[in-house]
Amino acid sequence: MSIALPIGLPARSTLAAEGVEILTGDDLRRRGDRPLRICLVNLMPDKIATETQIARLLGATSIPVALTLCVPDSYRSKTAPKSHIATFYSSWSQIRDERFDGLVVTGAPVETLPFEDVTYWTDLRAIFDRAKARIPSSLYICWAAQAALYHFHAVPKHPLPAKIFGVYRQRVANAESRLLRGFGAEFPVPVSRHTEVRAADLPEQAGLTVLAESAEAGLCLIEDRENRAVCMFNHLEYDAGTLREEFLRDRLAGKPVGVPANYFPDNDPTRFAMNVWRPPAALLFGNWLREIRRTAWSPVVDEPPAPDGSDLPISAAARFLASALHH
Repeated sequence: MSIALPIGLPARSTLAAEGVEILTGDDLRRRGDRPLRICLVNLMPDKIATETQIARLLGATSIPVALTLCVPDSYRSKTAPKSHIATFYSSWSQIRDERFDGLVVTGAPVETLPFEDVTYWTDLRAIFDRAKARIPSSLYICWAAQAALYHFHAVPKHPLPAKIFGVYRQRVANAESRLLRGFGAEFPVPVSRHTEVRAADLPEQAGLTVLAESAEAGLCLIEDRENRAVCMFNHLEYDAGTLREEFLRDRLAGKPVGVPANYFPDNDPTRFAMNVWRPPAALLFGNWLREIRRTAWSPVVDEPPAPDGSDLPISAAARFLASALHH
């Protein structure tokens, strides 16, 4: 288990204490490892918590990963220290021409706004389009998943009568999907949403495949092959205590929030929940990385490879060399 993270990022010490090998990109190159380069567009309010959650799952496999942190150019955080953003994050325009193997875009606390009213909507749409053209696979989480489906397919989101909040069993709807290898018939997922995307609104000819859903919580996971995207409407990345923190925060703010369903032992908020969704979370992220490595280590469609194959990933370069020797 290894991941390359920026020096000084708080997640480094947290994950190192959990037994994850923390490296730099130079460390991986010296060892001869070709890491998957993953860009994380982090729109969540608690930047440090989300960085750590995503890095933990990306670093939980035998596939080396190098993580780059990013925000849209017009994005302005109201909660993260400016020094943290300035030190560890790049704006999208700074890195848009770099080659990445995967993109992760998180949820954001703008769920009840129309998409067009989000201040960085234009920049986020540009990221979606660039990812479709240049990045082999993208993983969109919660609001970002809704936003991607709206951008690519005009799929609307609908307000819920009340926030759906808790841990809900999701039914595997497509057991043949490589993304769900190792899953059983059902798996638990934390849900925290005021809005939803409905199956009835999915365009029939768009090539969208529902991979998992819940009778209580609706759609959970969709694969959008045309746009090289995976849309997860819920929060497998959450820590054991994240729903508890949200519950206490909303209650303190006087918001109408119920006890998260199927979460606290005996429905008692004074007791701490177990992270029963960690195994499926690790499986999904691991399967996603393995699919990137299996299928996407080839030249980007709009960028021809160098004649000598020097700019290809290791597996693609090996095929190139074998072909050259054959001819």
